[in-house]
Amino acid sequence: MTRETPYPQPALGKAIRQLREEREISLRSFAPKAGLSVNTLSSVERGAANPTWETVKGIAAALGVSIADIANLADRFADSEK
Repeated sequence: MTRETPYPQPALGKAIRQLREEREISLRSFAPKAGLSVNTLSSVERGAANPTWETVKGIAAALGVSIADIANLADRFADSEK
C-alpha cells in the first residue's frame, strides 16, 4: 500500500530500485514477491508514491535486506541531492 502525499520520497525509491537491480531482478518478477502490483512498485521506485511501513517491510524481506539497509542507502541518495 502507498499513500498520496505532497512530500515525495524519491531517495527511498532510488534505494529500492538500486537494491533490486543489484540483484538483477525485474520489476515484473519482484513486485509479487514484495506483495505489490507492478504499478505500485514502479510508483514507489519513481518517488511518485510513498510506501507504508508494512510495504517497506515487505520490500526489505523480498530483497533479503534490513529496513535499515534501505534507509541508509536512501539517506546517501538524499544527501547527494542536496
